[in-house]
Amino acid sequence: MGVMADPIVAEHVRVTALQEFGSWMQSEQRRVYLLCYRLLRDDDEASSAAQDAFFKAYKAIGKTEFEAVDDAARWITRIAVNTCLDRIRSKRWQFWRKRPPKATEESILSMASSEDPDALDRVCGLEIERRLAAAMESLSLRQRAVFTLRHYEDKSLDEIARTLNLDIGSVKSHLARALVKMRVELKDLYRKRT
Repeated sequence: MGVMADPIVAEHVRVTALQEFGSWMQSEQRRVYLLCYRLLRDDDEASSAAQDAFFKAYKAIGKTEFEAVDDAARWITRIAVNTCLDRIRSKRWQFWRKRPPKATEESILSMASSEDPDALDRVCGLEIERRLAAAMESLSLRQRAVFTLRHYEDKSLDEIARTLNLDIGSVKSHLARALVKMRVELKDLYRKRT
């Protein structure tokens, strides 16, 4: 009787895990999307990468690697980072990121005038965001992942090391190099004005 019950119990555990997966995914979805967006800098690509990460997690339910997961948030973060790094490495999606011709862009910008007194602040904010994104592009893939997890996800160095499967020294090294590059790229944004 125990032999016949085992497949039924296993299927019940799997069904319960799948039901819990839906609510867990909803609780993590925004965070994972933002992580992907910060790494990929493209809304559609980030959305697709986040979906891919959750699909990979979903497929792992019932397999031995899922049973070994002790921290689900760290696990999905690692899957999402690796998914994004694979996309960046492949460069297959880069053709979607082309800007419109300069004349078209200027025409669009000239039609978007605003009488809102905060328009200058928004323009400055967008420029800073653009500059930050460009500076992030200058980082190596590992540096970008470490910088994003530290400064956007507010992860500790230990958490980053566990998430990316690196030793703490490598995390510190990647972070230090990323900060040096970012400071060089953005030095005109934070120097003192007289």
